[in-house]
Amino acid sequence: MTRSTVGDNRLAILALFAVTAAWGASFVLMKPAIERQPIPDFLATRFVIAAIILILVRPSVLANITPRVWWTGSVAGIVLSVGYVAQTIGLHFATAAITGFLTGLYVVGTPLLAWLLFRQRLNRKVIVAASLGLVGLGIISLNSFGVGVGDLWIIVGALFFALHIVVLGRWAPGHDSYALTVVQIVVVAIFTAVMTFADGDGYVAPPDNDVWIAVLVTAVFATALAFLLQTWAQSKMDSSRVAIILTAEVPWAAGLSVAVGQETLAVRTIIGGCIMIAAMLIAEWPTRRKPAQGEIIPVHPLGHFE
Repeated sequence: MTRSTVGDNRLAILALFAVTAAWGASFVLMKPAIERQPIPDFLATRFVIAAIILILVRPSVLANITPRVWWTGSVAGIVLSVGYVAQTIGLHFATAAITGFLTGLYVVGTPLLAWLLFRQRLNRKVIVAASLGLVGLGIISLNSFGVGVGDLWIIVGALFFALHIVVLGRWAPGHDSYALTVVQIVVVAIFTAVMTFADGDGYVAPPDNDVWIAVLVTAVFATALAFLLQTWAQSKMDSSRVAIILTAEVPWAAGLSVAVGQETLAVRTIIGGCIMIAAMLIAEWPTRRKPAQGEIIPVHPLGHFE
């Protein structure tokens, strides 16, 4: 390995940790923002801005959006839209830390859904990871009143993120990844924009500077720039290593929410969260065997495909 390659790998690792920090911070920033702006309106603003940025960065991408890219991107974008809406509704009822922990279930859910839908082989580590994930989920979520409504929404969101990865794992190969991502983000923007008119009140703009800051940070850093950095990093590193590094999103979300005083983590949340992080790492950890043809590596939605 040359000195240049080592330097690129280190820079790629730093870029990925920056991405996970942006994702973790997005939960913390969104939590108070969606209490002052309706959820669909917040998401629509975020994804419209992100789509514009990605198109401006590479205007030539429009020429690569073929009918097949539109079809694949639209289906994946609708699935992704449901995931983001469900996750954000859950964040409204739950805390940023809980949202981060439970969203991480998509890592375990991806191979399970691939097995259910396409009979892709399940290996032993996935079964162990799924079992650990359920234990961690039980410790975090179950109380004398059962699973909270916010937790349920977040779990639904995680399942749709997993479905999104499975869908792209089957259909994305052969497509231009940048064009496919632009289509998906545009579809999410359209989907959430349509939702803003469902209640009859029409679009509600961010009401103050704090909400605008949350919108811009999530649009620029947690969506557009995060995708660009993740795509670049994946060109320098193995996808399995990328997947492992991206699990740092979860402790970032928990740590930042505590640091800014949004919450105090209970002992059971810390224990359950650590178990869930262990489950994610087990599910992502590379094995000595070569991946089977078509095998899906559950990296974060939007940037997991090459």
